[in-house]
Parts: sequence; structure tokens; C-alpha cells
Amino acid sequence: MSEHLTAIMAEHGEYCLRVAYLYVRDWSIAEEIVQDVFLAYYLQQDRFEQRASLKTYLVKITVHKSHDYLRSWKNKRHQLFGKLHFGASKRTPERDLIQAQERVTLQAALFELPISYREVLILYYYQELKVREIAEVLGSTDNTVKTRLRRARQLLQNKLEQCDWEVLGDDIF
Repeated sequence: MSEHLTAIMAEHGEYCLRVAYLYVRDWSIAEEIVQDVFLAYYLQQDRFEQRASLKTYLVKITVHKSHDYLRSWKNKRHQLFGKLHFGASKRTPERDLIQAQERVTLQAALFELPISYREVLILYYYQELKVREIAEVLGSTDNTVKTRLRRARQLLQNKLEQCDWEVLGDDIF
């Protein structure tokens, strides 16, 4: 393996792994996707035209590979047998525990959104890409991304409000 590829993997590997995980919700599958991403980059690195940053290019490949996985029979079989799971949170002081629970609630609500809305939220808030970069990654227009962001925020807000009411409904006074 070339030193160039090793340096790129060291610099962008973890970032691509987090992007893939936010799509597929499984670390081992996300790792496989990232391996495929770097293999694809290695085999076709001459196709990288440097119109965007290498990071954006790798994220775009990661998004496409994640979409491919989500459409695959392997994913459907994986979901059928119920092997998807969230990462376990560490036991920490009360404040950290509350924050961890809030993150799990947010993550669960995010994963309930349709993929077209989930991906724009992930790319905008978690990956901190600009609207124009997201449009480039997804192959859509800036206005489409803005509309999906607005709708996704509203859907997520509704889901989170619903979760709060469900918790209140379970309390016995």
C-alpha cells in the first residue's frame, strides 16, 4: 500500500467511518463501507479532479456506498434478523448519563426519519458541510437541500416532542 493512501486513510478514515455509521447504524458494517471507500479511491484515484476537497470527495463516496448498502439484500436480511443495535453508553456521573440518554434519544429520533431527510441533517450538523457541499455530495440542487433541511428539522422536532410526551405519559403521579 502506498504511503500516500496510508496518509489519506489516517487523515480521513475516522471521519468517513462516522459518516457511514450515521447511515447504517452498525460499526462493523460502517468499517466495511469505509474499507470499500478507500479501495475505490485507490483503484480510481485518477478520477479525482480536485474540484472539491479530498475530504468532500471521500464523503461523497462514503454516502454512495452507504446508500448502496442500505438498498442491498444484505441490509434487508440484517434488519430482518434484528441485529441492528446502538452503541452502549459508559456509566459516568449523573450529568454525563443524562447527556448520553439525550444523545440516544436524539439518535433514535434521527434514525426514524426517512433517509433523504436523515442524510441532510447528518451532513449539515454532524459533518458540518455547507448547503452547497451537501448538494454536491448528494447530486442535487441547493434549494432541494434547503427544503429537505427545513422539513427534516420539523420532522425531528415533532419526533422529539412526541418522545417527551411519551415519557410524561409513563410517569405515575
